[in-house]
Amino acid sequence: MGSTPKTIPILLVTANVGSIFEDPEPMLKIWTEEFLATVSKLNPKFIALHCQEVGGKNYENSMRHVEDFVNLLMQSNELRLFDRVRVYLDEDYSSAENFTALGNVYFVHESIENVMIWNFKELEFEACSGKEIHSGNIESVVTKEKAKFPQDFFPKCKWSRKGFLRTRWSIEGTVFDLINIHLFHDASNFIAMEEFPSVYCKNRRRALEHTLQRFHDDEYGKAPYFLFGDFNFRTDTDAVVKKLTDGLRTVHVQNNKNNELTKLQYTNEESEVILTVGKKEFNHSDHQNIFLNPSVTYLKSFDKEMSAFEDNLTEYPVTFQPSYPFEESVGKGSCYMQTRCPAWCDRVLISHAAKALIAEETDNVIYDLMGRNTCMGDHKV
Repeated sequence: MGSTPKTIPILLVTANVGSIFEDPEPMLKIWTEEFLATVSKLNPKFIALHCQEVGGKNYENSMRHVEDFVNLLMQSNELRLFDRVRVYLDEDYSSAENFTALGNVYFVHESIENVMIWNFKELEFEACSGKEIHSGNIESVVTKEKAKFPQDFFPKCKWSRKGFLRTRWSIEGTVFDLINIHLFHDASNFIAMEEFPSVYCKNRRRALEHTLQRFHDDEYGKAPYFLFGDFNFRTDTDAVVKKLTDGLRTVHVQNNKNNELTKLQYTNEESEVILTVGKKEFNHSDHQNIFLNPSVTYLKSFDKEMSAFEDNLTEYPVTFQPSYPFEESVGKGSCYMQTRCPAWCDRVLISHAAKALIAEETDNVIYDLMGRNTCMGDHKV
């Protein structure tokens, strides 16, 4: 929650919504109710919602639910006084070279008089009025810039939807960019444990460096920017495992057919398994308490990926628990899945010029998770 020099309260939300489309019947309603409750609580006058994995993993079947998602927001009582809306939904999954599954949704309150949005074709601002929804194939939409990362940025991935989607705004004369970004994930805990930075971390770093360089050499002119999305930043997995298993014995579990390593189990003197790590398993015997209570301060010390970008980006202090991976079932919304080491994947990062736009008083800025006790899918936002 920040504000321009004219103290206009702004709400920035990043949300990987992929898993809510896997079970849309209950999840769309639950998710939007939590989001709208946050809007009511904070009372912003400008809202930027950046979504990743719009339509979910099975987007051919789930993309039809995206319209319901947008309608739930636009028809809500909480947003009735937001008379200008811009929606950008990259939904054309038939275009493999362009599809990012990113969605940027913006709401402008009626109390804001002077709002303009940048036209990337005409290279000038135009008045932002009315409500516009751009969905499906949005390649020709001129009030956004969209880019998909080159495939060789993620050489181990056969097909990627990762990229960024940017808009530029002028609100009461203050110009800034809002950029939605989605970086590559960790595919295997074993590979993530091999070294730090891991090969996945290096791929993310390369893509983010590429993006920042593009804005540094911006053909549209430089502007302060807010970069928020699913960065997929992970902790130093090997260091976390060593911390959690100090003094324990390591047992290698192998496949009988090919002797391939399937699990690492760490046991105590009584041969009780304390931690199990597999390709897609990260299971501590006291999983919820060790990552939720009473503090995750020790885990935050292994959150190192942001440090490589401190010359270009800043972030408000992270005092909230890891945003991923939460259980996807409705009744377990505050519990972590036992698949990955919990990490702060979902972030709001700010250019140094953008930081200067935010009011100095620290109590004006709230940087936190939404829906702590509510099922929001595998990512909290």
